[in-house]
Amino acid sequence: MIQELLALSEQLDTDIQTLNDEQSIEAFRLKHLVKKGTLQTFVDRLRDVPKEEKPIIGKTLNEVRRKAEQAWTEAKDSIENQKNTTASIDVTLPSRRQRRGTTHPITQTLDKAIAVFKKLGFDIAEGPDIENDAHNFGLLNFADDHPARDMQDTFFLDEKHGEKLLLRTHTSSVQIRLMTSQKPPIRAIMPGRVYRNEAVSARSLAEFHQVEGLYIDKNVTFAQLKGTLVAFAKEMYGKDLKYRFRPSYFPFTEPSAEMDITCYLCGGKGCRVCKYTGWLEILGCGMVHPNVLRNCGIDPDEYSGYAFGFGIERVTLLTTGIDDIRYLYENDVRVLRQF
Repeated sequence: MIQELLALSEQLDTDIQTLNDEQSIEAFRLKHLVKKGTLQTFVDRLRDVPKEEKPIIGKTLNEVRRKAEQAWTEAKDSIENQKNTTASIDVTLPSRRQRRGTTHPITQTLDKAIAVFKKLGFDIAEGPDIENDAHNFGLLNFADDHPARDMQDTFFLDEKHGEKLLLRTHTSSVQIRLMTSQKPPIRAIMPGRVYRNEAVSARSLAEFHQVEGLYIDKNVTFAQLKGTLVAFAKEMYGKDLKYRFRPSYFPFTEPSAEMDITCYLCGGKGCRVCKYTGWLEILGCGMVHPNVLRNCGIDPDEYSGYAFGFGIERVTLLTTGIDDIRYLYENDVRVLRQF
C-alpha cells in the first residue's frame, strides 16, 4: 500500500501541472478529493491494514492528501485573483450621470432671509417649540379673555406642574425670552417652526416657518422700522418692487401695520392669488407695545423698539412662483428639482 501511495503522489505531481483553468481544477477535485476519489479509496482501505502498519501508512496518506488539497486550494485562489484583476467594466463607455441633491426651497429662502438681516446688523436667536402660556400670550399683552387669542388657533398640551403648555403659535415667544434675559440694546431675528390648528389649504399649513425680528434701544422710530423692511423686501423680491404699508392690529405692537408688495403672478393687475387686488401681504410689523416692555422689565419711557414677522413659506411662494403651499411638503422631485 505504501508503494501505491507513492505512485499516487507521483500522479498528483503530474495532475497539478495541468491546473491552469476552472475546468482542470474541477476535474482534479472530482478525481482526487471527493468521496469516491482516489484519496478516499485509500482511507477506506486503511481499516484493513494490520495494526502495526497503520502508523506509517496513515502518515504517508495524510502527506499525500495534504499535497492534493493544498495544490487545489492554491490553484483555485489563483484563478479567483486573476478574475478580480480583470477589468469588469468598459472604461471607454460614457460615465453615468451623477444625481446631485439640492437644498430645499424653504431652506434656501430661510438662509437668504437670515443672510439679509445679518448684513443689516441683526443677531440670530432661538427658543423652544414647546412654550408656556406666559411667553406665548401673557407677556405679549394677551389678556386671558382677550379676543386677540382667537386670532391664532392653538395646539394645547397637557399641563406640567400646573403650568399650561402649548406648541408656540409664533416666534414672538423668543422675543420675550430675549427681553427678560438681557438689557437693551437688543437687535435680533428669531427663525423657527410654529404651529397653528388650521385647515391645510393652498395658502395655509398647520406647521410652518416664521422669521420674526426685534430691535429695542433708545429713540427707535417707525421710520427705522420702515427702512429696515423696505431694504429687506428689495433684497428678497427685487429692487423694482412696489410696496405699501397698511394700518393693522396686533396686541403686542402699537401702532401696527402690514406690508404689501405687488403680486408676483399678475404684476399688480389682479388675479386669483392676490384676490384681484394686485397686492400680496408679506409681513406684519409695528412698534413694541409699552405694556410688553413693562412686562419684560424694560422702561418704555427710556426705551422703544419695533418688531416684525413673516412666514418663510409665503416668501418662498412669492420668490419661486409656486401657487400652492402644499407642493413644498409633498416631496415631489418634479417640483424640488426646479430649485
